[in-house]
Amino acid sequence: MMSAPRLGVKNEHSFSSNEVTMPKVTAEYREARRDEITAAALRCFQARGFAATSMTDIIAESGLSAGAIYGHFEGKHDIMMAAAREVIGHRVADLRELSGDAAPSPADVVSRMMTGLSGDVAKPPLLLQVWAQAMVEDGVRELLWTVFGDIREAYDHYFMRWAVEHESLAEDAAREWTAALMPAAIGLAQGYIVQSAVFPAFDADAYIASVHRVLPH
Repeated sequence: MMSAPRLGVKNEHSFSSNEVTMPKVTAEYREARRDEITAAALRCFQARGFAATSMTDIIAESGLSAGAIYGHFEGKHDIMMAAAREVIGHRVADLRELSGDAAPSPADVVSRMMTGLSGDVAKPPLLLQVWAQAMVEDGVRELLWTVFGDIREAYDHYFMRWAVEHESLAEDAAREWTAALMPAAIGLAQGYIVQSAVFPAFDADAYIASVHRVLPH
């Protein structure tokens, strides 16, 4: 006698034709989505300023859901620092292109970073807002120091090479020479960022030309 099938019990092949495989999220996709969110946030920061921009503003500007954004960033501080890292990362990449047989001069190194910033019209105002936020938030200050540490390392590398090859200094003396020059080099770059962000009639070419009058070249 054939037994009746038991209700609610399915064999091992019951769902084989209906199984849905979720697509894998690639690293490239995640990076592209992060870039999309960062770009939307930058537009908000430009229009409203960092302090006045809310996550609601960023969500609306991006056209994405809140879940999609919070899946990539914890909040607007996280987005701001990602944008700052991107800016500095591009500038470090610019500096690495200076590598060659002859050491570039300190003036050439600092000018190269400024030239890169000139092409990113939104970025000096962003960096200035990051600095302002660092005045009141320890976490932002620490992250900012880490991010700008990459620039300092690049400066240190090239300045040391110049000191040895063109100033004929021994390694210890070259290190002292580099340390003495570093505050001025950093200050000139910061001055460029501040003036280009604040002064409507700022002349980038004239500023860069003045760098060659101040730093060794």
